[in-house]
Amino acid sequence: MTWEQFIYFAIASVLLWAVGAWAAWRKKATIAYTATVLGLLVFFAFILSMWISLERPPLRTMGETRLWYSFFLPFAGLIVYSRWKYKWILSFSTVLALVFICVNLFKPEIHDKTLMPALQSPWFAPHVIVYMFAYAVLGAAAVMALFLLFRKKPLTSEMDITDNLVYVGLAFLTIGMLFGALWAKEAWGHYWSWDPKETWAAITWLAYLVYIHYRQLPHHRKRLALWMLIGSFVLLQMCWWGINYLPSAQGSSVHTYSISE
Repeated sequence: MTWEQFIYFAIASVLLWAVGAWAAWRKKATIAYTATVLGLLVFFAFILSMWISLERPPLRTMGETRLWYSFFLPFAGLIVYSRWKYKWILSFSTVLALVFICVNLFKPEIHDKTLMPALQSPWFAPHVIVYMFAYAVLGAAAVMALFLLFRKKPLTSEMDITDNLVYVGLAFLTIGMLFGALWAKEAWGHYWSWDPKETWAAITWLAYLVYIHYRQLPHHRKRLALWMLIGSFVLLQMCWWGINYLPSAQGSSVHTYSISE
C-alpha cells in the first residue's frame, strides 16, 4: 500500500460518514451506526495497510498523526452519539475529519520505514494513539464552546455537553501522558525532562483541569468558562504542532516533526 492510494479510502470513508451524519439528523440510529462504523473500518484498513507497508506504526510525521486524528474524530463522535444522543456530533466529526484529510491530500509528506531507536519502544504507539483520541474529543468540546459563545445565554444542559466532552478528553489525555512517561523512561532513562513538548503538555493538562474546577464553583460565569475552554484548546494546538516553530525546540526537542521526515 502506498500513500497515493489514500484518496480512494478517504473518499469512501467520508461518504459513509456523511451518510451516518445524515441518518443521525433523521433519527435513523441503525443507519447512523452502520454507516459510521463501515467508514471507520475502511479508513482503518488504510492505516493498517500503511503500518504493514512501512513496517512500523504510521505515527512518525505530522501527516501520519493527522491520519489518526481523522480516524478518531468520527470514532469519538460515534461514542458521544451513543452515550448522549447529540445528533449534531456526527456531522461535526465528519466535517473536521474531512479538513484533516484534505490537508493530507494537498500536502502529502514523505513516508519511509526509517524509525529512530527511541520511537521503537512499545509505549510509543499507545502514547500517540491515545493522545490523538483525546485531541479529537477535546476538539469537539472546543467547537461546542464556540457555538455556545454565539448564544446570548447558554443553557445549563448545553454546558453539560462541553463538560462531558472535557471529562472524557482529559481522562484520555492523562492516560496518554502516563504512557509517554513510561516511553521516556525506557527510551531516555527518565520519566520527565521538561522537554518543550512535555512542558506544553503539562500546561495543556493543567488548563483543562482549571476549567473543570472552575465549573464546579457555585457562582461561576458560563461565558468565562467557555472562553477558558477555547484558550485550553489553543494551548493544545501549541502542544501538538505549535512547538515545531519555537526556537527553544529546534534541535533540542525529540518531539518536533521535521518536514523532511
